[in-house]
Amino acid sequence: MFIAVYGDTLCAMVSAAALASTGHQVTLHVSPGGVANTLNTGNFSLREPGLADLMLEQKREGRLQVVGLDQRPDPRVTVLWLALAPDLLDYGHELVRSLPVDIDPEFLVVNQSTFPVGSTEALQRTMQSREGADARHGAVVSVPDLLTEGAALNGFVRSEHWLVGADIPWAGRLVAEILRPFNRRRDAIMSMRPREAEFTKLAINGMLATRLSFMNDMANLADSLDVDIEMVRQGMGADQRIGEAYLYPGCGFGGLSFSRDVMSLASTLQHSGLQAQLIEEVLQINERQKEALFRKLWQHYDTELTGRKVAIWGAAFKPQSSRIDNAPALKLITALWAQGAEVHVHDPRALPALAAWAGERDDLVLHDDPYEAAAGADALMLVTEWKAYWSPDFKRLHAEMNKPLLLDGRNVWDPGFVKRAGFTYYGIGRR
Repeated sequence: MFIAVYGDTLCAMVSAAALASTGHQVTLHVSPGGVANTLNTGNFSLREPGLADLMLEQKREGRLQVVGLDQRPDPRVTVLWLALAPDLLDYGHELVRSLPVDIDPEFLVVNQSTFPVGSTEALQRTMQSREGADARHGAVVSVPDLLTEGAALNGFVRSEHWLVGADIPWAGRLVAEILRPFNRRRDAIMSMRPREAEFTKLAINGMLATRLSFMNDMANLADSLDVDIEMVRQGMGADQRIGEAYLYPGCGFGGLSFSRDVMSLASTLQHSGLQAQLIEEVLQINERQKEALFRKLWQHYDTELTGRKVAIWGAAFKPQSSRIDNAPALKLITALWAQGAEVHVHDPRALPALAAWAGERDDLVLHDDPYEAAAGADALMLVTEWKAYWSPDFKRLHAEMNKPLLLDGRNVWDPGFVKRAGFTYYGIGRR
C-alpha cells in the first residue's frame, strides 16, 4: 500500500519506519524543523533505540521518503496516517477536507494523534461532508498511540495490545491487515468504537499516574512511620490483584505525552460536568513530589542552602530520552536557585535541552562527566535513573564530594550499602 504519515511526533516516525519495513511505500510528512529531516546528516537528535537505523535502512531501500508537512498526499495513497501533535487538530481536518473527491471507496484515515475524545468521529464527518464526494467512500479509525519513549519501536513491532476504534466493518478489517505483521504471536487487537479507543488511552495513563502518585503518598507516609517503602512495595506487588507495575515511588513523573494525557483526562472530566477530584489530586501530588528531594536537602541543612554546591545526576524526564518536558529536575533546579544554591548537572543526553531551557546563568554548570559534577558538592541528587548511575564508584564520590550526602530520588541505591560507605542517605520512603 501507499501510506502517507503526517507528524513530527515520535509516534509518526516509529509508525512510518515500521510500516515501511513490512513492504509498504511510506511517505513521512514533517515540518521544516522536524528531527526526521536530520536523518541523513548524522545529527538525528531523537535517540530512540533502533529507530534511526531502521529509518535509514528503509530510506536506502526506497520504501520511506521524508517530505514537507505542507505537501499533500501522493495520488496513489490509500491510507492517510495522522500522528500529529495535539495542537494540530485543525490541520488534521484540513488534510481530510483536501482529499480528492474520487478517493478509493476503501480509503482509510488512521487517527493516531492524541486529540480530544470524539475527534475521530469529527474527522469522519469532515470526510463525509466534502463537496461532491460520495459519503459512502472512506473511513476514519482511531488507533491510539500507546508507545513508551525509550521502547517505542519495540512497542510498535511487538505490541502487547492494539486499540482499534472503528465504526465501519471494512475499516476495522483493513487496519487489522496493516497491523498483521506486528500481530502474529496472538491476536492483540481490541476492537471498539472510536471514542472508546480514544478514552481508553487517556484512562490507561490516568491509572498509571494514579498508581505512581499513590505510591509517592505511601512513601512520604513511610518516612514518618519509620517504614521502608521497598518492603511495602514488594508486599503489594506480590498480591495478584495489584501487581508490580508502576509501584515504584520517586521524585515525580514528567514527559510531554504522559503528563498531557493525564491533564487531558482531567479536562475531559471537567467539561463533562463531573468532578475530576481524583485525577486533579494525582496531578497535585505529582507536582509536590517533584520537590521531595529539595525538602529533604533543605531540612538537612536547616534551611541554609545559600552558597551550597548541589550536584544533580539526571535531567531527562526518563532514561533513554533527551527530553526534559515537565521533568522533575526542572522544578528541583528552580527551587535550588531560589535558595541561592549553585547547581551542577550531568545527564547523558539532556544537557542541550537543559541549556536551552535555562539560558546563560552563573548558578548552573553543565558537565559531561558525572564525577566532575559531583566534585566538591555539598549534596548529590539522583533524579533520572540512568543505568550508568546505578553502580558508581562510591569511594571516588566520597573522596571528591565536599559533604558525603546522597539524595536518591529513584531508590536505586541500597541504603545500607551507601551508609556503610560513609554517606548520609535519603531516599523516597527508604530506611
